[in-house]
Amino acid sequence: MLYMIYAQDNANSLPLRLQHRPAHLERLQQLQSEGRLILAGPLPSVDNIDPGEAGYSGSLIVAEFESLEAATEWADSDPFKHAGVYANIQVNPFRKTLP
Repeated sequence: MLYMIYAQDNANSLPLRLQHRPAHLERLQQLQSEGRLILAGPLPSVDNIDPGEAGYSGSLIVAEFESLEAATEWADSDPFKHAGVYANIQVNPFRKTLP
């Protein structure tokens, strides 16, 4: 089943986000290589694809997992969470309708 992982960043977490981005991306690339990643990306803090120093307010990931528990465990193991980038993470089942 698909799950949506919505993470909100702590304030002023851009330096930590940049520092731990390679490890974060490595986990996403693993999901992609397994054919389980639907989409993933950061949420700019301002209305611009490149927010510069404004940074990001969080992240959105939609991926396939065996269960809600598995998706939650995966999200809780994210390097961004352990580094203090994420203030909180919400995991919900997701049903893709379109496209």
